[in-house]
Parts: sequence; C-alpha cells; structure tokens
Amino acid sequence: MSYFSTECKPEQWEDLPNGAALEFAVAEKLAHWWPRVFGYHLLKLGPLSAALSSMESPVAHHFSLSSSQDASIIGDFCHLPLQNGVIDAVVMSLLLEFEPDPYRILRETDRVLIAGGYLFIVGFNPLSPVFLGKLWPKYQDCLPWNGRFFMPSRVRDWLGLLGYQVVSDERLVYHPLIGEFNEGRFLQQTLASWLPSTGSLYLIVARKLESPLTPIRDKRKVLQPNWSTASSAGRSGHLSEHSK
Repeated sequence: MSYFSTECKPEQWEDLPNGAALEFAVAEKLAHWWPRVFGYHLLKLGPLSAALSSMESPVAHHFSLSSSQDASIIGDFCHLPLQNGVIDAVVMSLLLEFEPDPYRILRETDRVLIAGGYLFIVGFNPLSPVFLGKLWPKYQDCLPWNGRFFMPSRVRDWLGLLGYQVVSDERLVYHPLIGEFNEGRFLQQTLASWLPSTGSLYLIVARKLESPLTPIRDKRKVLQPNWSTASSAGRSGHLSEHSK
C-alpha cells in the first residue's frame, strides 16, 4: 500500500474532504495579508491557489500557473517560464504535499521572486487531527492523506536556507476532515484555545531578503598576527609566512 503518491492530486477544493470549508478558511486568512502586498505581478501556483480570491491586493496583475487547462499559464512548477526576479508575491496552496521535489519548487519560486517579495505557503500540519487519516488504512490512499505532510518547522528551515525571513506562521481548521465539518465544534474550539499549534492547516508567510543571513567575519581576528613556532627558532615566536 502506498503512503505517498503524486498521481492523485487535488485539482479543485471540492476534491478534498470538506474542501469548501478549507477554501473559506484559507481565503479568510489570506484576506488579511493582501492589502500589504504591492507590486505588479502576483503568481498563484497550482489550481487550488488559482481558486483563491486576491482582489483585496493592490497588485496590478494576478495570474495562475499549473498543468490545468484553466490556468493563465500552463507550465511545470520546477521550470517556471518566467524571468528572474519579476514576481512580487507567490501563493502555493496545498501544493508541496503532492509533488515529488518540493524543495526544488521552492528554489524555482525563489528565482522568480523579487527581493522583498512575499511567499505564502499553505500546507497540511502532521501534528494535527488531520494526521489520523494517515493511520487509518481506509483513508491512506485517498486525498489528502496520500500526500506527504511536512512539518512547518521543516518548511521554515527550507526557507531559511533560501534566504527568507518568516514573518508569520499560523494554524487554522482544527478538524480531522473525516466526517462532516460541523461535527465536533466543541473539540475544535477546545483545540484552538488550548492547543493552538495543532491546526490541521498551516499558513507560512515569508519575505525574500535582499541578501541571505550569513555570519559576518570578525575583522579584528583578521588583523591579529598569526604567531607560530619555527623549528629553527627554539622557543622564540615570530610572524609566519602567511602573515607577512
């Protein structure tokens, strides 16, 4: 039995259990961010991202890219047909879970984003009620449990390696997605209040830095002479050849 498959991917929110509720929750969270995003181009990667409204954003041009015939551009996530540093914001919603090389997608996304650009990533949180479906053989080969659920901390690490600053990491939807969404309201409210990190979805918002965060070499150490002991000098120290 397969625990991960790229053959079955969600092409619309309705392909997921309680998909309409998930779409509403994600759209509601993103609505708070759109007014902060400025520029010329907003890219929505994947069909689920394409379905999300971004009208609140003042960005001039909103377009989507996926293998779907309904996309603005039909293309490969790992080979975006876009120039370097031309996109002001990118949204990827429940995309990395169903792709064979998620880090490569992030690298390619980084290539087309401008410095200071926004990256919005929505994913399934493995430390949440939704993970129950992966433990139940009946659901393991069904959407969304056939995908890989990445820890939010791992996604943040990837972003750190690429030179991004995570400005927000939120959780939403405290539901296992098994059964009707309206069931277990008390449990959902309890988890949201007492265990806020256990939301079934995460929304990570990151900004591309002007330059990656790298340690700065202490110039004082460079100015210090490199003392060493020569074999012919007994115990007396002198400057090595490298420091002359």
